[in-house]
Amino acid sequence: MIEKAIFGAGCFWGVEAAFRAVEGVREAICGYSGGHTKNPTYHDVCTGQTGHAEVVQVEYDPLRVSYDALLDVFWNCHNPTTLNRQGPDIGSQYRSAIFFYTPEQEAAARASRQKQEQLGRWRGPIVTEILAASEFYPAEEYHQRYFEKRGISGHCRN
Repeated sequence: MIEKAIFGAGCFWGVEAAFRAVEGVREAICGYSGGHTKNPTYHDVCTGQTGHAEVVQVEYDPLRVSYDALLDVFWNCHNPTTLNRQGPDIGSQYRSAIFFYTPEQEAAARASRQKQEQLGRWRGPIVTEILAASEFYPAEEYHQRYFEKRGISGHCRN
């Protein structure tokens, strides 16, 4: 049985590439979630008026990769202490967020955030939102597999 998870960690291109590299991930899809506008476009989301974040919906086989392992990828592919910003990308669409589908995912996400805070790895407080999954809208085709299509070795930056 395939399960889904949604993560927002800045620009979705690098986040998508990070999750695609994980064994047990069947699909990683760039998109938008967490907002109030139906069927937003990239242009709409970039205005900051839709409430959406750039996210990646991960479809995974829980027999091959655990949700906790996906959370580790999430924490390691961005800086969760920068509010509405990742690297040079600024705006609420670049916020750090975990969108959960089940109570088990919510509990795991909250425990994982607490563990990250206790590790003291980050200089500032973690600002990652943990929210119930809302409607997911796939991004335009030109955003899917962006690095792969351009022959770029994609990675997330902290």
